[in-house]
Amino acid sequence: MAETTAKKLKVVVVTPERAILDESADMVILPMFDGELGVLPGRAALIGRLGAGELRITEAGVTKRYFIDAGFAQVRANVVTVLTAKSIPASELNPLKAAEARTTADALPSTNSFERTNREKALDRARGMAAVAAKNAV
Repeated sequence: MAETTAKKLKVVVVTPERAILDESADMVILPMFDGELGVLPGRAALIGRLGAGELRITEAGVTKRYFIDAGFAQVRANVVTVLTAKSIPASELNPLKAAEARTTADALPSTNSFERTNREKALDRARGMAAVAAKNAV
């Protein structure tokens, strides 16, 4: 039994409102702020900053996809913990929803550094949503 569990990851996705996901996986692809990170069982421990983008969880050849809105990830002892402000199943996203997010982000003011930072984060979110939604349209 220990050998079987050693070859699996446990994936936990948590938002401020609730725990979104708690399941096992063969592989997890995390959208880090500077690119993607693949995690397999036995991965060395790490803590990293997530970017807005696609979280992919593969179990028995089936891949589940989610849009996550930045945050942090921890990998430790075959447990991948994702802390994010928002998690949306990819199936719920479409190009129209992503375009609305982009329009909202473009409309944000940017007269000072605080507003520019908020606007840039909103634009990153919109770009991440658009990338995930584009994969649904294919």
